[in-house]
This record gives sequence, C-alpha cells and structure tokens, in this order.
Amino acid sequence: MDGNPALDAQRDAIIGALGSLVEGIAATFGPVCEVVLHDYRHPEKSVVAVAGAVTGRSVGGAMSEIGLRVLARGDEAGDELNYLTRTRGGQLLKSSTMVLRDSTGAVFGALCVNVDVTAVQQAQAVLAGIGGGAATGAAEASGTTTFGNDIDSVVEAIVDAHQLRQSRTWVQLGRAQRLELFRSLDEHGVFAVRRAVEQVAARLGISRASAYNYLSQARAATGTPSDPGSASTGGDA
Repeated sequence: MDGNPALDAQRDAIIGALGSLVEGIAATFGPVCEVVLHDYRHPEKSVVAVAGAVTGRSVGGAMSEIGLRVLARGDEAGDELNYLTRTRGGQLLKSSTMVLRDSTGAVFGALCVNVDVTAVQQAQAVLAGIGGGAATGAAEASGTTTFGNDIDSVVEAIVDAHQLRQSRTWVQLGRAQRLELFRSLDEHGVFAVRRAVEQVAARLGISRASAYNYLSQARAATGTPSDPGSASTGGDA
C-alpha cells in the first residue's frame, strides 16, 4: 500500500463500517456460515473481524491461499462469487470473496462469506438413494483450500500442493519446470508475504540464493517487474 494518510483513513473507515455487518450476516445464515473481513495491508494478520467457526479463523489470523491469489492480482482483482472449495478436513464450502476498494480503485481488503454445505450435499445423496435415482446437480469443488491463522502453514501447503501436481520432487524437475513452479507460486501470491522466499527455499530444500534466482528468472520470463528482495523482507503489502 502507498502509505497515503488520507487514503489510509478512508480504508480504516470502510473496514470499520463493514466490521459491524460481519456478525449480522453470519447470524442470518446460522452456524453453517462464517464471515471474515480482511485488511490486505497486513497479509500475515489480515483478519480484522470474524463471525462463525467454519474454517476456525480468528482475529489476527492470516489470509488463505484464496486471499493470497487476490492480493497477487492487485487492483485487477475482482469479486469471486458463489464458488465451491473444500477444506483440508473435507468440508465442502460455498463461498464468495468480495474485494474492498478505496476511492482510487485500489484493492485493500476483502469481505468473505463461507457456508458449509457438506450436510446439504449428503442430504441430496440420501434423498436420491431413497428415491431410487442418482444424485444430480452436485457441483464439484474447485480444489482443496488451506485456511489457517498462521501464514507459514498456508504458504507451505501451497508449495506442497504445487509439487504434488508436478508429481516429481524438486531434484527431478528440469529447469523449465522449476521456473514454472516459481511462476505459479508467484501468481498465487506466495511471495507477497514476508520471508516467503526463505520459506519456499527451505520447503524445497534449496538455498535462499537459488530461490531468489529462480523467482527473478520466472518474473523476467513473464515480464513481471522483479523485486524479489521485497518479497521476503519488505513491509506489509
């Protein structure tokens, strides 16, 4: 964020106004609903208000990998509405992520709604079985999403998931595949948080210098402005 005092005051006012709505929205849908308000100026502790306990979030917790992806898109990010995802514990969630913008159009936060529809899906299967037919209309989740109050655990889960999709260990990857891994991690916003380069390097079993080098090359290949040093030592994004 640019540190403009007037804009920061405006963003604080928007966050404050929405904070009072969080409890009301969650109460409307009951215990299957969770509402989380994020301030992306502090990605490692972006949760500023939460109601409900679907994903176990708490105030002061980190953003999820969905939030990191939105953060990586910057001001080009848009609302993501009515999508399905699955937690690592197996819960099926119907979610919406609505970005917050200041008067300049800059994205600085998000209001997220998560509804646990696991029981609904199970009920549909039971009713279909009783009726003698197959369950219909059951949508598939886009993938497993990591929710956590600790940003380190979120980053580690993203790195592990990307390695699994490659079906190879780091030493088995060719140079092009290694660059693709870093490009994908960058697109998912992993390097927007402090110490991310060091953490990714440790997770992959490579040196910090190698991680910086791969990130720089990956950004150069896509024409992304490269400042890998700020990814691990910079302030709040």
